[in-house]
Amino acid sequence: MLNKKFYITTPIYYVNDKPHIGHAYTSVLADVLARWHKLQGEDVFFSAGTDEHGAKIEEAAKKAGKEPQEFVDEKAEEFKNAWEKLNIRYDNFIRTTDEAHIKAVQTALQAIKDKGLLFEGHYEGFYCPGCEQYKFIDDLVDGKCPEHQIKLEIVPEDSWFFKLSNFEGILKQKIENDEFKIEPAERKNEILSFIDISLNDISVSRKNVKWGIPLPFDKGHTIYVWIDAFLNYLTSLGWDGKIPLNLFSGKGEIKFFPPDIQLMSKDILRVHATIWPALLLALDIPLPQKLFVHGFFTINGQKMSKSLGNVISPDELVEKFGADGARYLLMSSLVHGHDGDVSWEKLTEKYNADLANGLGNLISRVATLNQKLKIKMQNDKSKFKISEKAKRLYAEIKPKEILEEIWKEVNWANKYVEEKKLWELVKNNEAEAKKVLEELLVVITDVAENLKPFMPETTDKILRILETGEIKKGEVLFPRF
Repeated sequence: MLNKKFYITTPIYYVNDKPHIGHAYTSVLADVLARWHKLQGEDVFFSAGTDEHGAKIEEAAKKAGKEPQEFVDEKAEEFKNAWEKLNIRYDNFIRTTDEAHIKAVQTALQAIKDKGLLFEGHYEGFYCPGCEQYKFIDDLVDGKCPEHQIKLEIVPEDSWFFKLSNFEGILKQKIENDEFKIEPAERKNEILSFIDISLNDISVSRKNVKWGIPLPFDKGHTIYVWIDAFLNYLTSLGWDGKIPLNLFSGKGEIKFFPPDIQLMSKDILRVHATIWPALLLALDIPLPQKLFVHGFFTINGQKMSKSLGNVISPDELVEKFGADGARYLLMSSLVHGHDGDVSWEKLTEKYNADLANGLGNLISRVATLNQKLKIKMQNDKSKFKISEKAKRLYAEIKPKEILEEIWKEVNWANKYVEEKKLWELVKNNEAEAKKVLEELLVVITDVAENLKPFMPETTDKILRILETGEIKKGEVLFPRF
């Protein structure tokens, strides 16, 4: 009998800039969920990658005095290195400059054209070079893109268009009945309102952008960067662009596609909730099970901005707090679907309170007080159970709330040590001390096992300390700052 499959994706990140904590949050969350589903015995595929074509990349490469390919090669490595430091274990890192991806995208576009869903046309609209998207007038604030604060001009363009409007009715129906889930609910409602305004046909090619994939049927055009990028969720699995979807086992069962969860921030939801599923419908390919949209990070109440100098990078987080410390701080920062405000001061304060003074202090005290009695951990994994509440929180994609549940046990254990005055019991009442230590070891083992998806290195360290009954000289799980 085949294991249940689980396919999770992050967006492929645009490489005109360096990784920041927004990218890191999405990728660590994907890693946590992938690890959790592996622990449930599922067959998991976690796809990550980089989006490497388009006008912004061409411009950024020129500014850096480099050829576009050299530029994107370096940037892709920066993302890979950042994810390695955060102990993110993806199954594939797809790049849109990969030769196999390029060929598959061209094959898919040709197939869509052959079905009569592409046509030549002329378009004029408010174009944002930052988003690489045309904007509706209702999207603008004082004539500016709200995301990039750029005053937009009307840009005319000859282009190939995709008949997105053909899919308006079926998309709305699938979103309304949750066949194509969008969570949280307010994001679902946002998309339904957007579709009600009108789902217009969209450009799939650019005539004046050279750094892109040429249209197979019109070499004077390159494929619009968003169209190119969306298909990574298929090509990451080895799809060659042909219809029908050729990712089947001998019994005709799809191995990984469609994605079970696609993670993203709210700024890219509209295109993922309309253009992406419409492309799949055009290709007769099943839709993703769920799009999950998390909030943004602000820094001391302000949007992250290079000009303000307030961008926090994953490398900086890991350098200060370690991989697991950084993972914990990221996962405990955003309430389900909402924005969250962070700063170095807030992060340091939470690290000290929860990790140094909370979990780290607990392990150190219990291990030290156990030096005399040497109570061994009962290494019986069959007794370890994930609570039903934790399972529900994983299903609802609520990492902050899961960690809060785990920390209830950490806080209880620290309080229990104080209430029982364990340090005195060890000296004066070994029988009672043994009983208390056994209870604490059960709780700490439970904490460690529950932390596995979030803090894998810490779990291993805690279990080693409990199994050996000793803490290495000078070993501090989480040094205070």
